[in-house]
Amino acid sequence: MSGRSVLVVPHVHRHDARAAAAMTARLLAEAGIEVRVPVGDAEVFADVPVTPIPDAHAATGTELTVVFGGDGTILRGAEMARSARSPLLGVNLGHVGFLAEAEPDALPDTVRRVVDRDYSVEERMTVDVEVSSDGTVIARQWALNEASVEKTSRQKMLELVVAVDGRPLSRWGGDGVVMATPTGSTAYAFSAGGPVVWPEVEALLLVPLSAHALFARPLVVAPTSTLAVDVVSPTGALWCDGRRTFDLPPGARIEVRRGGEPVLLARLHSAPFTDRLVAKFALPVRGWRGTGGPHV
Repeated sequence: MSGRSVLVVPHVHRHDARAAAAMTARLLAEAGIEVRVPVGDAEVFADVPVTPIPDAHAATGTELTVVFGGDGTILRGAEMARSARSPLLGVNLGHVGFLAEAEPDALPDTVRRVVDRDYSVEERMTVDVEVSSDGTVIARQWALNEASVEKTSRQKMLELVVAVDGRPLSRWGGDGVVMATPTGSTAYAFSAGGPVVWPEVEALLLVPLSAHALFARPLVVAPTSTLAVDVVSPTGALWCDGRRTFDLPPGARIEVRRGGEPVLLARLHSAPFTDRLVAKFALPVRGWRGTGGPHV
C-alpha cells in the first residue's frame, strides 16, 4: 500500500451506483490505494478489498471522498467528509446532479485522475444553524445547501417572524422559509423561486415558501449577516439539506449564519459556472454568436 486512502460512498439502493462504486474501488485498490467504505455499505463491495469504517470516522485521513449517486448522496458524503476536510468528488447518477463532477461513462479516466491527483479543490460555503427555546439552545446543526423551516400540518399555515442582523424584517404565514448558501441556490431555494447565485459570490439567501404577505420576496444578504426566524404558531420543523430534521416548538428561534467550516469539492473540469448551468438545466443557447460555446 502507498499510504494513500480514498473513501467511496455509493447510493446503496441503485444498482448502477453499486456497480460503478465497486468498479472504482477495484481500480483504486489495484493502484495501491486503500479504499474505505461506510461500514453499512460494505456488502456492495463483496469481492473488493475494502476497509469498512463507521460513518463518523470514515473520511478521517482520506485524500478524497468519491460519491456515486445524485446530489442527495453527495450531501450524505458531505456529512462524512466535512470535518475531515476530505474533498468530495461526485459521480452523477441522479437527474440534474449539480454537485457532481464526473459521469459514469468516464470512470476509468476519473480513477486515473484520482490516482494522479489530477484535480483541483474549491471551498463551498456552509451555514451553521442554532435553535433556541426560551433563551436556551436546544439544537445545533449545519448545512451545505440550505436550512428550511417548514410547517408540519397540511391544513395550517406556519406563522413566522423573520429578522436580519437582529432587526425584525417581516411577519408572514405560509409553508415556511428557506435559508440557503450560493451552492444551495440551485436546489430547494431555486424551486421556491429564489435566484441562482454564482458559487464565487459570498452571500446568504432567504426565500419564503408560499407566503401570504405583501412583502415576501427572496432576499440576498451579506455573508456576515445573521438570519433569524421566530416560530409564532403552530409547531414547525427544521430541515438541514433535506436530510436532518428537528421538531420546532412554538416560540422557537432559528438562527442561521455563515458556517465556520466549509465543504471541499474536487473539480476535474475548469468550465465556468455559466457553462455548468447551461448543461445541467439544458438551457437554450442557440443563436449565441460569441466564441467558446458551452462545455463542461
